[in-house]
Amino acid sequence: MDLFSTDLIAANQTVLHLLAALLLGMLVGIERGWEARGKQSGERIAGIRTHALIGLLGGLAVLLSNSVSEWILPTLLLVIAAVATTGYVVRAQRVDDVSVTNIISMLLTFCFGALAMAGEVVLAATATVITVLLLDNKREIHGLLNRLQENELDAGLKLLLISVVVLPLLPNRDLGPYNAINPFALWWMVVLIAAISFVGYFAMRVWGPQRGILFTSLFAGLSSSTALTLQFARQSQELPRLSPLLASGILIACGTMFPRILVYCALLAPALLKPLMVPVIAMTLALYLPALLIWRRHQSLPVTGPELTHNPLELKTAVKFGALLALILFAGAALEDVFGNQGLYLLATFAGITDVDAITLSITRMTQGGLNGQVAATAIVIAAAVNSVVKSGMAVFIGTRQLALLVGGAMLLSLTSGLLLVWL
Repeated sequence: MDLFSTDLIAANQTVLHLLAALLLGMLVGIERGWEARGKQSGERIAGIRTHALIGLLGGLAVLLSNSVSEWILPTLLLVIAAVATTGYVVRAQRVDDVSVTNIISMLLTFCFGALAMAGEVVLAATATVITVLLLDNKREIHGLLNRLQENELDAGLKLLLISVVVLPLLPNRDLGPYNAINPFALWWMVVLIAAISFVGYFAMRVWGPQRGILFTSLFAGLSSSTALTLQFARQSQELPRLSPLLASGILIACGTMFPRILVYCALLAPALLKPLMVPVIAMTLALYLPALLIWRRHQSLPVTGPELTHNPLELKTAVKFGALLALILFAGAALEDVFGNQGLYLLATFAGITDVDAITLSITRMTQGGLNGQVAATAIVIAAAVNSVVKSGMAVFIGTRQLALLVGGAMLLSLTSGLLLVWL
């Protein structure tokens, strides 16, 4: 029976491809017909029947081009474009509507039918589903566009620039002293950290601080836990009664730094996951658990999250981050060559004062060049511990005494547990 079915399908490929072209056109037509369901017959430019027939015509055009003339496909596509444009012009004279979406949907439907007939059924089906989703979510897409700010659009375009345009142009080979710098791998790390910050920013932008300090601080941790620590510490001086909740937010944002380390390792150096998993999880829990306990005890207090007034992605910042990564990669290779593992630990200590992402990404890159996994994991934990000490200092010297005690105690527990577990 299975053999018979396989032979039957193989013998009727043309019919099945034409059927796929018809069904894909029908799918687009269902959405277009639903959109115009309130209009009278004859007022709609194209609905379910028209799109289904256009999809079928696209399939037949490929069939005829293969058997009769290769000019049939482009000729029929031009005919469809002319018919759709004529219908648009006639309708525009009667209705105040300048949207050309229907014209585009008809041309796409023809192309989907042609793709299906050419044997690219999966590609045609995928493109059709994406098209239908875009057509069906008109209000949602326009709503997002209306809420989008100029600096956010600028940031998105810059992210595309550094990832889609710049990244493919860079050489993917080791260069420089100690062969420490791979331009492609270095810039890929820049794109990675920029993308994570970008996602974190928009998570806060969309859901906002009104969902509570836990939610706000979690996504602020993706963007900048240092910035949140500074702002919450200042707010604790202005509103001392909110110190417990602000301390909870700082701990959550700082705790989010540790899962981020695991994400980097999973993407760039999976071998580091094993030596890092236990200490990083311990450091995360040492911050998350006190934060949850504090929040549950004081959750009735109102609190506002940090203002998102900065640009979610500054190209200048990304370039500086790339330069810092290059410097750390070179310094790491040089120190390891001269002093061995102790040199790398010294580098991690100084790098952790300002940033954990840069040293983490640099070390994951160095492991690809042969750096011992246990040494790399220890260096990353040292950097994270030093960074925690710095943020604790911000809470102690800027925030209230209550905030300092709550944040400092949890931070001390976190870095102690991480260092002990990584050295065991």
